[in-house]
Amino acid sequence: LIVKGRWGLVETSRSSKGARIRDRSHPRYGYINVQLSDQILGENEKVLQEMLTHRFIGDIKRDCLPVAVFHRYLAYEGAFVETAISICSYATARAPDIESQRWLIGVLGALANTQIPYFEAAFVRLGIPPPSDVPEAVSDFDRGMLQLSRDGTFIDTVTAMFTAEWMYWTWCDAASTCKITDPNLKEWIDLHATPEFEAQANWLKDAIDTFGETSDVERLSAIFHSVIQLEIAFHSAAYDGECSQGYDL
Repeated sequence: LIVKGRWGLVETSRSSKGARIRDRSHPRYGYINVQLSDQILGENEKVLQEMLTHRFIGDIKRDCLPVAVFHRYLAYEGAFVETAISICSYATARAPDIESQRWLIGVLGALANTQIPYFEAAFVRLGIPPPSDVPEAVSDFDRGMLQLSRDGTFIDTVTAMFTAEWMYWTWCDAASTCKITDPNLKEWIDLHATPEFEAQANWLKDAIDTFGETSDVERLSAIFHSVIQLEIAFHSAAYDGECSQGYDL
């Protein structure tokens, strides 16, 4: 099997989990073991980089994100948390063992008892009204993620969650070292750059490697790609003020 990944064109030999990659850049064509999650990341390196170099992230790193864009983004993110609870609930119900269920129940607790209170307090503090209407890209993200978790398998849902969490942790970890003068924006970035958030992203990554099969790679890579595309459109929507009364630039 020939796989196009971060190592270029490489030959794989199947194992029970992941693949053994024959690295053609190596002078002796040695084999290296590649986990399923890393295959998915390698297959989607281009679209992931498109997200990681998005205007929204670039503006944050350059300390020039318009306040109205950030507030609009927070409003859309806050509205998504209830959907995230549903998504995680599907994963919890379908989890293959009690250890996985315990972890996911902890995630549900954090969503309900940390994330929602954060948004409630932030909206009051910053004077952010609930959006009376949202752009189509925001609605598409909500519907797409919910449909995937409702209709897919446990590993499908975990892959969708991993896509979002890995993306957020990657760019927020990098942005956390940048100068950010808006304290509210800085707080938001730091929330996604903590060791706890990193551990959550890595747990999802490990779950793919533990419960996924090599034969799943094409389907799971497609899920990763679709979620990143939804994320790109979602972040772009924060710059679109057409349907967002109360957030004038």
